[in-house]
Amino acid sequence: MPKKGGKHTEIGKEMQAQCKRAKVEAACSLSVMSFESPDSLFGSLISPIKQEMFFREYWEQKPLLIQRNDPLLAAYYQSLFQLSDLKELCSQGLYYGRDINICRCVNGKKKVLNKEGKVNYMQLKKDFDQKKATIQFHQPQRFKEELWKIQEKLECYFGSLVGSNVYITPQGSQGLPPHYDDVEVFILQLEGEKHWRLYKPTVHLAREYNVESEDRIGNPTHEFILKPGDLLYFPRGTIHQADTPLGISYSTHVTISTYQNNSWGDFLLDAIPGLVFDTAKEDVVLRTSIPRQLLMQVDIADSTKKLSSLLRRLADRLENTRELRSSDMKKDFIMNRLPPCLGCDSDPSTPGGKLPKIDSKIRLQFRDHAIITVEPDQDNSVSIRKPPSCAWGGSVGWREAHMMGTEDDTTSEEGTSQQTHGLRFPLSYLEALKQIWSSSTVYVKELNLISDDEKENLALSLWAECLIEVI
Repeated sequence: MPKKGGKHTEIGKEMQAQCKRAKVEAACSLSVMSFESPDSLFGSLISPIKQEMFFREYWEQKPLLIQRNDPLLAAYYQSLFQLSDLKELCSQGLYYGRDINICRCVNGKKKVLNKEGKVNYMQLKKDFDQKKATIQFHQPQRFKEELWKIQEKLECYFGSLVGSNVYITPQGSQGLPPHYDDVEVFILQLEGEKHWRLYKPTVHLAREYNVESEDRIGNPTHEFILKPGDLLYFPRGTIHQADTPLGISYSTHVTISTYQNNSWGDFLLDAIPGLVFDTAKEDVVLRTSIPRQLLMQVDIADSTKKLSSLLRRLADRLENTRELRSSDMKKDFIMNRLPPCLGCDSDPSTPGGKLPKIDSKIRLQFRDHAIITVEPDQDNSVSIRKPPSCAWGGSVGWREAHMMGTEDDTTSEEGTSQQTHGLRFPLSYLEALKQIWSSSTVYVKELNLISDDEKENLALSLWAECLIEVI
């Protein structure tokens, strides 16, 4: 016979506990982080350092250590992720390699201790306690809403994908050897303490991850202990290693990283094809044939002078153009970024409110998530895009896949190509779309289009896609 109250009583208690914890976390978030805008969120993240000083003196230049003695901030950081969260998360079905890595630094090398298949919490805790292994949890924002809110705002702030990893390391142990990364890194210390050593980069603003040997990196340029509530930033290429000191049961920190493959070089690789495509339509020199058998030659030094001349023609064209067709980087960003955290009651996949008319005043919804791209194709079209709206209604879909990658990132389980949600218009609509994007509000009749029918049809199309609302 079941005990009085039975399972339903236990579920009720669990729900009450979750609600109580959510209220505490919400109170903390209101006190220490500002989610009013992407700008205010980043400002509260690096406080008391001002943003102007950060980008002038630290960004891509040198590490920044912010040590705080703030119990409220420490409690908020701890709420982002804890060792105790792993038991419940493992019950949801986590897998080695995809969700969790178990590793330890042994003789300057990373030793991976992963098992096969699904993660068993008891085995995970055993490896943590007995083998002194570090637990690396991939992309915790998939499961932790507060991290989702932080990273979504940071993606809006930087205009670049923002990923994260949690590292939990037992005392007297180190998970990773000295190495550098290809991302800008923000470290938030959540639990316990971590001993850090930073070294001068061997490759400034590195474009790839690499392990460095102890005999090559020299003495640390920085050495310190991070405690709960502390924040550390360092640029890509900064060599670093960290361990949990003896006497500290364990350390938990989250790395929030951004700006991977987001350099001027990457932008040039993205923009040049569209520039060449447009220029070749108007400049006959780019349409003339390459020399016979050029592709069959090993040494094409004789052609470099001609290529230099063509590049100068492209540079001249670039100085006199207003549009750069950087569509691939934009599409990758909008396709893989986090959806906005709207709450359970919001459904942005269904248009609401009044239909837009010619005399209506409209404004763009989710400006930080809407991107206008000029398509470098024969249709000569312009698109306004947003992430798939089905992901905006809750915490599933795109949030669960955020920054995880697959064997084929362009194909869904059904075998069809996943596309961003949005609309495509003739290039003549570009100025009107810019009006909507750049204005807080605009009247439909003031849109930069020839006829009232075009203006009203544009507004109606955007409203049906939940991209605008009528004020």
